[in-house]
Amino acid sequence: MDTHLSRLRWHCRRGMKELDVVLTRYLEVDYPQASASERRAFESLLEMQDPDLYCYLVGRAALPEDPETAHVLKKLAQHRH
Repeated sequence: MDTHLSRLRWHCRRGMKELDVVLTRYLEVDYPQASASERRAFESLLEMQDPDLYCYLVGRAALPEDPETAHVLKKLAQHRH
């Protein structure tokens, strides 16, 4: 397996099970076809603290102004269902 993908998979493992599932689904389903800018946005989201990321996913926080990050967050939210 690619070491970069292995590192990302490790970063998808979170303290919150729901985040773990959502991030891993995105990595497996959407990440392989994602543009370079979308991949960068996803990777930057992996650096966020769990509570902050969760607030974005459940709509408790307004989406960031960066359109690519907002796009990835919308895709992640779709994986909640």
